[in-house]
Amino acid sequence: MSSFSFLSSLQSTASPPNCRFHMSTSSSGFGRPSFDSFDTICRRRRRAWEPAKASVGVEPRPTVSVGPAETGPVDCGGKLAAWTSVRQERWEGKLVVEGDVPLWLNGTYLRNGPGLWHIDDYNFRHLFDGYATVVRVYFEQGRVMASHRQVESEAYKAAMKKRRLCYREFSEVPKPASFLEYVGEVASLFSGASLTDNSNTGVVRLGDGRVLCLTETIKGSIQIDPDTLETLGKFVYEDNLGGLIHSAHPIVTESEFLTLLPDLVRPGYLVVTMASGTNERRVMGRVNCRGGPAPGWVHSFAVTERYVVVPEMPLRYCVHNLLRAEPTPLYKFEWHPESGSYMHVMSRATGKIVASVEVPPYVTFHFINAYEEVDEDGRITGIVADCCEHNADTSILELLRLQNLRSFADHDALPDARVGRFRIPLDGRPRGELHAALDPEEHGRGMDMCSINPVYLGKKYRYAYACGAKRPCNFPNTLTKIDLVERKAKNWYEDGAVPSEPFFVARPGATEEDDGVVISIVSDKNGEGYALVLDGVTFEEIARAKFPYGLPYGLHGCWVPNK
Repeated sequence: MSSFSFLSSLQSTASPPNCRFHMSTSSSGFGRPSFDSFDTICRRRRRAWEPAKASVGVEPRPTVSVGPAETGPVDCGGKLAAWTSVRQERWEGKLVVEGDVPLWLNGTYLRNGPGLWHIDDYNFRHLFDGYATVVRVYFEQGRVMASHRQVESEAYKAAMKKRRLCYREFSEVPKPASFLEYVGEVASLFSGASLTDNSNTGVVRLGDGRVLCLTETIKGSIQIDPDTLETLGKFVYEDNLGGLIHSAHPIVTESEFLTLLPDLVRPGYLVVTMASGTNERRVMGRVNCRGGPAPGWVHSFAVTERYVVVPEMPLRYCVHNLLRAEPTPLYKFEWHPESGSYMHVMSRATGKIVASVEVPPYVTFHFINAYEEVDEDGRITGIVADCCEHNADTSILELLRLQNLRSFADHDALPDARVGRFRIPLDGRPRGELHAALDPEEHGRGMDMCSINPVYLGKKYRYAYACGAKRPCNFPNTLTKIDLVERKAKNWYEDGAVPSEPFFVARPGATEEDDGVVISIVSDKNGEGYALVLDGVTFEEIARAKFPYGLPYGLHGCWVPNK
């Protein structure tokens, strides 16, 4: 049966009562599914919802499959949904709720990540290669609705149209048909034309309410509708700063968007800020690298109330690896421990560098938070910056190959990690410190995918939420609440489950740092999935809302409060 015949048969089939499905046809004769908006469904069903404690049946709406079902080790008999491509391009419906969702939790949790790792029978290599899938979990008065949808980047649309890879992803490179085509592809790399815009890393809400999906290429900044998940188009930066890459994790507040632009020609970083409601970035200052031959990778960074903390780690960008047709063990990077490891501190008021210190070698994807230390007279003496640190071990990048993630055989393969705490003096001393903020055994020597109460961004704080480990494992498999004062951790674990980033949402009017809930989307060992809600104080489960099927692992999320 052709795709059009199949969709036509769906159109003529009676739909579930809260699922609207209709067809629009183009001149080419191909049908495209079209849906009522998610909020329209929410409003239509609001009066008919059961009380919060009751289980609510899932009523999925039919959609178009993104490709043929994967087979062999990729499918794993319906298990390991975390590492399997999303079943269909989009879905939305009500979720089964077990437990009690707090009545004050009203708004939308969005999570972005790579969700499609194949094109027909061609399977991608690495977790970071997958085309972006955004998941929406909508909470209102104890009830839960959800949806997911592919981000329609140019890379995704070209792949779906031509049924092959068309842009350079993290480890994947389009296969040229001839040497001349290869030369043209390499030439387009220097202009950025062949770099992906697959925005599969994070999702942020700007202060003016716009929602962006992001990745490390600047062209991969894509605006979406937070209610329908529709791709609205490229987010165009209206300035002359140029550049091809930026940090995948900007610092976003109600008033600004702050990020780093690595300079691969004159190794360094531009620190840039964009005021809420605008598209124009402004240069705050520049950090020149102390090591080389290229800037250190800056997947994320940290800020305090007065300073920007810019890391320069010895895992450095590598232009030669960018040009290769096949991936190297470190992909787009090279490990240069001899080049030194540094932490730079820039004044947010003046753009001047107030400290640049050498520190022990480190590898981190994600900074947790930073704050200023003061003496008894109130003078700022130093900066504390915390991160998920992998003990200067780059093997975590290779572990994230999909083959490795799908082949867990009860042996302990996850490299050790810790809460790495930097102490950066501001008195002119040339060296800083790096040590574990607590015993890594408290969280199973696994540590990544972190969040905090956003009220404490850049301030002294006590609690962090992250993914830890219960060993043996080959990937972080617990949710962990870190107490940085008591140096203890509380851990949530379910056998065989793969939880994604725990995201903290504060209770309205809360005065305590951990007064709120933690949300995570979990894929379980049976191929199913659910949105998990934990109490922020006790770290005990208070509710879960079940999806009709397990979802691929996602990376980072944001909270969009109700208007």
